[in-house]
Amino acid sequence: MRKQFNRRDNRTAVDFKSQLKKVNVGVQNNVFIFTSPLSVESFADKIGKSASEILKYFFMKGRMLNVNTILSEEEIGELCLEFNYDFEKKEEITESNLLANLETNDDEKDLKPRPAVVTIMGHVDHGKTTLLDHIRNSHIVKGESGGITQHIGAYQIEYNSNKITFIDTPGHAAFTEMRARGASITDIIILVVAADDGFMPQTDEALDHAKASGMPIIVFINKIDKPNANVERVMTQLSEKGLTPEEWGGETIVVKGSAMSGVGVDKLLDNILVLAEIAELKANPNRLATGVVVEANLDKGQGPVATVLVKNGTLKKGDFIIVGSAYGHIRNMLNENKVELTEVLPGQPAKITGLNETPAAGDHFIVSNDEKEVKELAKTIKMQASALQTRLTSEALTVEENGIKKLNIILKTDVHGSLEAIKGLLSKIEVPGAKMHIVRAAIGTINESDIQLAKVSHSIIIGFNIKPNHEVAGIANNNKIKILFFDIIYKLSEEITSLLQGTLDKVMVEEETATAVVQQLWKHSSIGTIAGCLVEKGELNRKDKAKVIRKGEVVCDSSITSLRHVKENVNKIVAGNECGITIADFVDFEVGDIIQSYKMVEKK
Repeated sequence: MRKQFNRRDNRTAVDFKSQLKKVNVGVQNNVFIFTSPLSVESFADKIGKSASEILKYFFMKGRMLNVNTILSEEEIGELCLEFNYDFEKKEEITESNLLANLETNDDEKDLKPRPAVVTIMGHVDHGKTTLLDHIRNSHIVKGESGGITQHIGAYQIEYNSNKITFIDTPGHAAFTEMRARGASITDIIILVVAADDGFMPQTDEALDHAKASGMPIIVFINKIDKPNANVERVMTQLSEKGLTPEEWGGETIVVKGSAMSGVGVDKLLDNILVLAEIAELKANPNRLATGVVVEANLDKGQGPVATVLVKNGTLKKGDFIIVGSAYGHIRNMLNENKVELTEVLPGQPAKITGLNETPAAGDHFIVSNDEKEVKELAKTIKMQASALQTRLTSEALTVEENGIKKLNIILKTDVHGSLEAIKGLLSKIEVPGAKMHIVRAAIGTINESDIQLAKVSHSIIIGFNIKPNHEVAGIANNNKIKILFFDIIYKLSEEITSLLQGTLDKVMVEEETATAVVQQLWKHSSIGTIAGCLVEKGELNRKDKAKVIRKGEVVCDSSITSLRHVKENVNKIVAGNECGITIADFVDFEVGDIIQSYKMVEKK
């Protein structure tokens, strides 16, 4: 039966194994190949140079680095050119990141328009679900506890002969978690702001996440029919937050309306279609499906259930599917109205059953005709799960392109007065070589949304007169997010200053060890020129570096290769003694030259 099915199925498949790509980091045909930023020490090793050469290069440009400093992609390119190499960055594809990096390479003639995927965000009770309820002409609010959405849902509607898929989310944490996992499922974001309330704490949070996603934002000013509605205030707030409305000369589409009565909803949908047309959203329906999980849960009767969104291809009942490390044979597919489906097209959501375990929101999926291949890949991904710990969850510090260290902070306080006072205080802290960036500053308790934003922005969280509840603290701990608590402002200032200072790399500086004067020269057939010297001060060591100074100018900067006293090789000579010295790659000594030895010392 399966063979007959395969003969009837003309959907194009993806060859998994051909897309696995191992990258050998190093020089190949005079091209330096790399996959990610490298430390000074690692880079030097890969190109066969000493770390001191790399440090010296930056030192001459006025920058102090150490062997553990992480070089940015730009710095790696700069060094490659300095050492006469071309350079190229390649991405390594392993089983652990294969699903998120699959390439389909569809022919342009096979691509067909697909529906836009829209996410609705905003402050609780500002009308997100009511807006969606009106759009899809159902009554989800009445069936939900307290009128608040209890889960993420994906729904598709048809408007003016065009389909639009909506993602309804209870908060921004899940949205950001999916983005952190590389699952960019959204094409357009609708930010709902109530005209009577204006911007509220969760509105600011939603905007932070929406901006971070890089997706187009349409603002829907809801509840304009309320007696105390103040549309102009909301427009002003939008402008202050970098979303200047089109009618005020900006680029942000702003629609005024009422989700309850339906005023402005058609205009909102028209604008969604305009943005979708501009984006030219397309996919190839004639291939085995790929996509992403929107939500998943374990149902007592049906087992693992996942709401998936098809990004490309067509999903069919009976398909073999791998979702993250889960796999299975699709048993049933339902739309949001519990209507059973036989196939799901690009841009369309569906609930599926038949998986062997419950996947996670943000997991990528792909369909294969080969059940054995699916099981083997899922098993390998599961085995590599421990290696999937992303750096985003463990590091709070980043290095900017110009080498300045950056400390990202999310600041939460109990009251507005404290917030403004602390922001003002932090703006005055100056630490050369480091700077601070406030990712978010808001009043209210530390919540899961803050943890998720800290995760994707590499931030630490500062709480002033507030602490998270036990559950949120646990989430922070699991994600290795650092939270600091304060109740005295000056202590907060001291700690931030200390943190900024702690971001600075230890630098390598020259420390002079001895000075010797060249008094006579000997020529040796195998060694070269030997400088007979008198050590005037300090202690000359065999492992030291050395500069040859002539008439106040440095004519050589290298390292000591041999050190002799009378006829014996020695490791050190102290002041007042004579010795013979040879220096790497230098033979042009003159009587009267000064040899100044030094070593590189790590200091703050």
